[in-house]
Amino acid sequence: MKFFETSRYYSLKKSTYINLRWIGIIGQLISINLVYFYFDFSFNFILSNFIIFLGILSNFYLIFIYKKTQLTERSALIFLIIDILQLGSLIYLTGGISNPFVIFLIIPSIFASTNLGYRTNIFLVMITTSCIIFLTFYSKNLPIPLGEHYHVSPYLYYSIPTSLIIALFFLNYFAVIFGRESRLRKEALNKMEEIMAKEHELLSLGGQAAAAAHSLGTPLSTIKVITQELTKQFKNQNDVMQDINLLSSQVERCNQILKKLSLNPNQEDEFIDEDLPVREYLKEIIRSFKETSDKEFFLNLSQDSNPRKITKSIEIVYGLRNFIGNANKFSKSKVFITLKSDSHFTEIIIEDDGDGYPFDILLKIGEPYLKTDKVLNYKNSGLGLGIFIGKTLLEKNFAIINCRNSKTRSGAEVIIKWKNNELFNI
Repeated sequence: MKFFETSRYYSLKKSTYINLRWIGIIGQLISINLVYFYFDFSFNFILSNFIIFLGILSNFYLIFIYKKTQLTERSALIFLIIDILQLGSLIYLTGGISNPFVIFLIIPSIFASTNLGYRTNIFLVMITTSCIIFLTFYSKNLPIPLGEHYHVSPYLYYSIPTSLIIALFFLNYFAVIFGRESRLRKEALNKMEEIMAKEHELLSLGGQAAAAAHSLGTPLSTIKVITQELTKQFKNQNDVMQDINLLSSQVERCNQILKKLSLNPNQEDEFIDEDLPVREYLKEIIRSFKETSDKEFFLNLSQDSNPRKITKSIEIVYGLRNFIGNANKFSKSKVFITLKSDSHFTEIIIEDDGDGYPFDILLKIGEPYLKTDKVLNYKNSGLGLGIFIGKTLLEKNFAIINCRNSKTRSGAEVIIKWKNNELFNI
């Protein structure tokens, strides 16, 4: 099957970035307090700790308010600029370019060069360079008594920002080059695995179809012979003949389908490549689950006033299937799906009547390999891979995902929301 791939490639994992920021914040706290209390140096201690506190608040924002499991390029840029300005402010209060910790200013930009796009990298390099130049000419003195005895030649003084800027450009250039090569290798390997998997699937499908055609050939031929005999016996009874003709046509149709599959297993399903409204997405996905599930599915379309079609995307289909499949798996007997769509937003709400998310992993929903401490109360408990995959795929297609326990029912609730100008232009 051929699908339209429409996602952006994200590679900056939120949890990893949060941990790196905690390391930096803890290091700043230790340095500031050690210099002030142990070495008894004098500087603006209160303002320095306030600046660090702002960094802590921004990290809490990432943990509790920013719901995505991966940072978009724009979000990563904003938080990396915050890191540069926050560290730059601390260095401004403690000696400027003379402070040996000024070298840490180039870390956010180098970190971004291996994970984000070229424009973002260029902008961060410009911000960092501007910050270094500013700290060269404007800053408070080094903490007393260091500031009273620090006197160096202007040649040495101005060589510090020069070397930092050269190192910044040099390291960013090589990080970008090596990162691009690594991504190309990774993409090539993924393509190879995809092609091999597709070929294996087609070979398997072709073999199964041929075997089915061979196995079903005899009973279908027998049914066809019987219908011919029945036609002779009941040719004067119109009501019976209608049923016999229908039976004969369906036998012929089965033969044609099996013949096509066995001779051409590569034939694509025309429906899959069709542009559809969101409601049709949901209907088809729900229909696929009803074939194998004994649960009741309730689809509420009363608030859907947007008939626009979106390009068929395997990632959106697979993401929605994962969440609806989870609701089907963990529900007791009912799954409720609501579509709300107007001229501005499209929202899908998936609820079930199960036990809901365990409270000990609720804040971590969206991370892979989660395991609750209350496994005995959640007999179908998995590792969170379904939610992780569905959340990642839909977020890559501009969706905002919120997983929580339902306020109106006993089970879990997943809210998937798009801005229409992003959903209908992917």
